[in-house]
Amino acid sequence: MAEHEPTTEQLAQIAAENEDDEHSVNYKPPAQKTIEEIQALDQDDESLRKYKEALLGSVPAAVDPCAPNVVVTKLTLVCAEAPGPLQLDLTGDLQKFKKESFYLKEGVEYRIKISFKVNKEIVSGLRYLQYTHRKGVRLDKSTYMVGSYGPRAEEYEFLTPIEEAPKGMLSRGCYNMKSQFTDDDKSNHLSWDWNLTISKDWKN
Repeated sequence: MAEHEPTTEQLAQIAAENEDDEHSVNYKPPAQKTIEEIQALDQDDESLRKYKEALLGSVPAAVDPCAPNVVVTKLTLVCAEAPGPLQLDLTGDLQKFKKESFYLKEGVEYRIKISFKVNKEIVSGLRYLQYTHRKGVRLDKSTYMVGSYGPRAEEYEFLTPIEEAPKGMLSRGCYNMKSQFTDDDKSNHLSWDWNLTISKDWKN
């Protein structure tokens, strides 16, 4: 079936056509509206007002105008086999996490949970990025789409898919993690470094 495979020239032509199509689309995203503006629209339509209320949730009554719109509060390693909680409080000194380490037993299944708050305006396209290094060499980059969220008094939580900790003698040791919480506007809401140590057994 090899004779039916496209040639390099054909692939280049398809890529060029796709590029032309992409540039010809004249899409402009709608203007950003504040929560107050959205809530003020269609006030006379009771069903629409209730729908927006259900969609946007209860907006915080009073928010410090100086407070950031998005605040990342916690990172938690969710593992049913862990002997105790594995959690980072991201509201304090982030530098101390460079000197500490989470311990995971090799081969266990775990997920990462990010807790965050949205205070004032709708934020679009939140992403959680995670870079994994060992001995200065980058081993992996993971990007997780978190989504778009409106302000509310309660925290939001985002869980990554289930992952399995590496196992085997060569996998044991300390991994340096670099995490970043960003969005469609490329706003860096928080960046932090932390360490993950894979060990043969749980460390108390």
